[in-house]
Amino acid sequence: MNEFEQMYREVILDHYKNPRGHGVLEHADAEAEGQNPLCGDEVSIYVAFGDDGETIDEVKFSGRGCAISQAATSMLTEMVQGLKCAMLGLTTLKVALHKAKGTPLPQGLAGFDELELT
Repeated sequence: MNEFEQMYREVILDHYKNPRGHGVLEHADAEAEGQNPLCGDEVSIYVAFGDDGETIDEVKFSGRGCAISQAATSMLTEMVQGLKCAMLGLTTLKVALHKAKGTPLPQGLAGFDELELT
């Protein structure tokens, strides 16, 4: 194992053992649950927006599962907090996948089907 791989493993294990943003926001502005039925991993995300209604003021998560799913969610909470449009890339990916499959967009993404995705 090279030095980069070792560092990657250490970061994943650190986030798994000491998750950032772990907990529940009692009065969240948005929340959702996700599950992977193949492995049983579960995650719930809670978001509180700032006064502008766009900036993510606080984000928390709860759940259980493998080190990768929990560590990745922990890292996500650190990256998106305080950023505007933090979910633009993920939202655009969802739209692209739904367009490619010809499936309707999930509730909350109405209007995004007008995006020019190539």
